[in-house]
Amino acid sequence: MTLKDLGWNDDLEKAFAPYRAKGWEPARLIRESPINFGAFLGDGEEIDVILCGRVWHAATRDADLPAVGDWVAVEVGGENEDNVIRATLPRRTCFSRKMPGKSSEEQVIGANVDIVAVVTDPGSDFNIRRMERYFMLIGRSGAKAVVLVNKSDAFPTEVCKNAAAEIAALWSEADVHITSAIKGDGLKVLKKYLKRGVTMCIVGSSGVGKSTLVNQLYGDEWQWTSEVNEVTGKGRHTTTSRELVPLDNGGMLIDNPGMREIQMWTDETTLRDSFADVEALAAECKFRDCRHRNDAGCAIRAAVDSGKLDMGRYENFLNLENEISALLKRAEKRQMAVERWAKRNHRVKARNLADRIQLEKDERGEI
Repeated sequence: MTLKDLGWNDDLEKAFAPYRAKGWEPARLIRESPINFGAFLGDGEEIDVILCGRVWHAATRDADLPAVGDWVAVEVGGENEDNVIRATLPRRTCFSRKMPGKSSEEQVIGANVDIVAVVTDPGSDFNIRRMERYFMLIGRSGAKAVVLVNKSDAFPTEVCKNAAAEIAALWSEADVHITSAIKGDGLKVLKKYLKRGVTMCIVGSSGVGKSTLVNQLYGDEWQWTSEVNEVTGKGRHTTTSRELVPLDNGGMLIDNPGMREIQMWTDETTLRDSFADVEALAAECKFRDCRHRNDAGCAIRAAVDSGKLDMGRYENFLNLENEISALLKRAEKRQMAVERWAKRNHRVKARNLADRIQLEKDERGEI
């Protein structure tokens, strides 16, 4: 396995030049634990690496810290010495979401990802509003979107086709496929995208056949799966960790734990771009400060009432706008708290320094 097999290119080589001069080596992070990372060097050797304090303190937020998929500069240690991450190379893409819960932090799902494959089914997991959220996150990341409407063996053909058509109508740039992991359809589809140096991230709810697809791609029972629960129709396996795995036939895969929350981590511009049709209607509202609810002359409400705009899409637009607004407010409060802490810390350090200088003067008998 070479650097190019891992996704290395001329841009990365140029960015790495200053670090190579220091004797450091390029590596790609494949695993993260609470205390260290796993990484591949250019010769295919897998090593454990730790993060140096300078990189840690330089990060203004958690999302700036190294994550699975990142390229880093590593100072390889000798015998009984640690391998240390000295720098992180710029990310080409970054697929992330808001950290689950009330946190305002961004959670990086995968760095330098070329393709995000979303696995769903046409049954209980099918949710067109959730797919809208996926597409917004993927669009912001810069990756290509691929959707697998899986478990076609368990549902009528017409149901599968309708689900796929609804998803495809959301975003013309997404590739949507109807598959059956059991029959091997999903494997054939994904293999067409996985080429040398290409990184794919697979996401989706637990129990939609995601881990079965991972097993098939990897060619072994790398992720344990079990029989399908007769009541829920879901597999009993759940992926519990995030890891980048090189595939024998080329390409790399990032498997993820089942996502129960798809909270937004995006900005107003991305929201507007994703709802261009709704925005076009908003431009026709009678008043510029229209809230698009019960306001007089609201073109969006009129489109909903006439059936021109789907009620679900309208509600999702309002919910996402409110969610992003709340996220920005939480982030602003957090930034204010960080700044207050920094000022307090600076005052404490200044006071301690003054006390130390005075103590040294006293010890020397100076006035």
